[in-house]
Amino acid sequence: MLKSQVSLSRREFGALMGAAGLTYGVGRNIFPAAFAKETPNAAQVIKGKSPELIVINAKLGVMETPLPLLRQHPITPKEMLFVRFHYPHEGDQAWYGTTAAPPAELVKNWTLDVGGLVQRDRKVSIADLQKMAQEKRVSVLQCAGNGRSFFAQKQKAVGGQWKNGGMANLEWEGVPLRHFLEEMKVLPAASAQWLTAQGFDQPVTPEGSGFSKSYRLADAALDHAIIALKMNGEPIPAAHGGPVRLIIPGFYGNMCMKMLTGLTLMPEQSVSFYQRVGYRMPNELPADPQTFKADDYTIFNSKPTYGHVIKSVIFSPLPEDKPTAGNVEITGVAFNDGTAAITSVEVSSDGGQTWTKAEIKPPASPWAWHHWTAKGSLKRGSNMLMCRATDALGRTQPIEGISRWQPRGYEWNGVERLQIDV
Repeated sequence: MLKSQVSLSRREFGALMGAAGLTYGVGRNIFPAAFAKETPNAAQVIKGKSPELIVINAKLGVMETPLPLLRQHPITPKEMLFVRFHYPHEGDQAWYGTTAAPPAELVKNWTLDVGGLVQRDRKVSIADLQKMAQEKRVSVLQCAGNGRSFFAQKQKAVGGQWKNGGMANLEWEGVPLRHFLEEMKVLPAASAQWLTAQGFDQPVTPEGSGFSKSYRLADAALDHAIIALKMNGEPIPAAHGGPVRLIIPGFYGNMCMKMLTGLTLMPEQSVSFYQRVGYRMPNELPADPQTFKADDYTIFNSKPTYGHVIKSVIFSPLPEDKPTAGNVEITGVAFNDGTAAITSVEVSSDGGQTWTKAEIKPPASPWAWHHWTAKGSLKRGSNMLMCRATDALGRTQPIEGISRWQPRGYEWNGVERLQIDV
């Protein structure tokens, strides 16, 4: 992002960290403990994380949640929540590499700039936000690359090889976005078509692209968006986007801007790499691995990863459960972008030869996990469990997820397949 759009300069941020009693080192890796051993566990990479999380990239602090942990709680605790960073931030592990709340001094000095094609620019503090009416949203948070490893059935996609653990079910609390813009008396100019969110980031190189995301102002999804100050009833850790995060229920995690520092109304979408090239889906699927490469995405041949495509995941039985032959209860979750009710989840325990409809429990919100339960049976030997969700708009999961293959491996939602050996 442009320096003028960042509330805190590097020098100011360093001074602030010193005031908070923390160390600030330019260019220093923020996860020193991650390199103390050749194979660090998650708790060594980010303080407060469960050591059972799977570390995908220790340098960036990227990790996913094993399903045996993920299924334990209807609302995912922060200790078990997956983490996705894009580049090391400057600062100390005591602030950024932890699940603790951001330092009070940082929160006190944090500001949100509102500007662009508006009649009046604004600077808003967290204290200002706290005085406004707050609302809660229960919503699935999911990395757009969740399930990327499954695309390797056709050809390996670039990026971290996530399985199903790059998702969570969370409760957020904050100021409704539309109400916020009205409260601030931010009246957009007639030519303002896009809302761009900027986050506090420091690319590895000075010329590196800032992380920003753009949304059409008319998008109905923004009607439910909030400027979140709390996650699961607590201040949002920096490791998960605190102290302020834009949450758009039903949208992929990359679209829910972490460490929110700015909201800018613009006639066009952001020129950020992460808006115009990264986190996009080709218009034509599947892409041809020979002719469509990871750097071939443009705003003309692709679209952003906005709302979740419909998806379902099996939570039990898992291979770790070591189930025995006979009747078995199969459980899991399903979710989508929240724009239509999930009407059915079909489950098979014999590799798709026969299907049975699962019982779907009422979700906490349209954007939350829909827990489901079905009956099945396991035979001795190898069993293939499968599940497939469908919503009121007829959107369903493709039998073969590789039918949506692309080189960056986003939005995997193929019919879930889980091999169980009895």
